[in-house]
Amino acid sequence: MPVYTLPDLPYDYSALTPVISAEIIELHHDKHHAAYVKGANDTLEQLAEARDKESWGAVNGLEKSLAFHLSGHILHSIYWQNMAGGGDGGGEPLAVDGVGELADAIAESFGSFGGFKAQLSKAAATTQGSGWGVLAYEPLSGRLIVEQVYDHQGNVGQGSTPILVFDAWEHAFYLQYRNQKVDFIEAMWAVVNWQDVARRYAAAKSRGDALLLAP
Repeated sequence: MPVYTLPDLPYDYSALTPVISAEIIELHHDKHHAAYVKGANDTLEQLAEARDKESWGAVNGLEKSLAFHLSGHILHSIYWQNMAGGGDGGGEPLAVDGVGELADAIAESFGSFGGFKAQLSKAAATTQGSGWGVLAYEPLSGRLIVEQVYDHQGNVGQGSTPILVFDAWEHAFYLQYRNQKVDFIEAMWAVVNWQDVARRYAAAKSRGDALLLAP
């Protein structure tokens, strides 16, 4: 049976300082993300056992658990790659940076980069409880949308592909920003890796027409 593994960080724990402290990155990656990987693998084993025994009394809880842990693993795997340290992140995507297609798509979908930034920031900051703000490619319309993800999977359009994610769970910022989630989200823009976001946009767009194929 395939198992999920914790990906290595693409940088040192301290690479994103002062935006995110080394302590937060270490705890977030090595403890929280690792727990979602373990949870997904454990749930797959429990589902396999349920199939073997034809015992389906717990299937609703197991399916919910799989969605929670697997989505947490996926979103965090994107999150680490979405950020760049050493002054290589931030700003906004421009044609001169080799990410002009992404810049055009943001302008077309949201009217302007400023409008997009405001919407994603508000979506992340106002998620009730724990959740994420997500920029996703929606394949039926071919446009970019902002999604407000509760916990790890709620409020998501089926088939949309996340390409930029802002983690708004307290474990992502509380040790450094306390209860000032808005300040953390504003600081996050300084480390966005637009090259990574552009690669994810291109990949999502290239396979996006799969949902539109005629029978």
